[in-house]
Amino acid sequence: MNELMVMIQIANRRCALHAHDVQSVIELGAITPVPQTPSFIAGITAMRSQALTVIDSRLALGLSSADWATDTRAAVVSVGGYSYALMIDAIEDITTATGEPTQVTGGFGPEWSRVATGMIETSSGPALLIDLPALVAGPEDARGDIPDAA
Repeated sequence: MNELMVMIQIANRRCALHAHDVQSVIELGAITPVPQTPSFIAGITAMRSQALTVIDSRLALGLSSADWATDTRAAVVSVGGYSYALMIDAIEDITTATGEPTQVTGGFGPEWSRVATGMIETSSGPALLIDLPALVAGPEDARGDIPDAA
């Protein structure tokens, strides 16, 4: 396969994002809360005069964000033409996938089953391959909280 992957950690789990989906890695500056948004949306921040929606990845999974790591960096991704800054526990490295994704075997829980497209082997070890649109959509119980754009 030899595809580049960005290795990250969310809730102490090793995860992988396709490198072509990650626009950049930024230091998170000030995050401005946005009223009437679901709790997994931390707010907005700016990157080179562009507004980014900041997603708390733990809350987007439906987990607690109480035990955040000290990494203040975020992965900037684009989903559906919109840019997002993903708050994650850590950004580890860029590495190469050594095979195709395989089915995720049980034991990770429904939160991970919703956002993981498979388990992928990389040159630095196995990781859950993350489906960015599913992660950015947030937990199913929060989706009805998003106000209409009209």
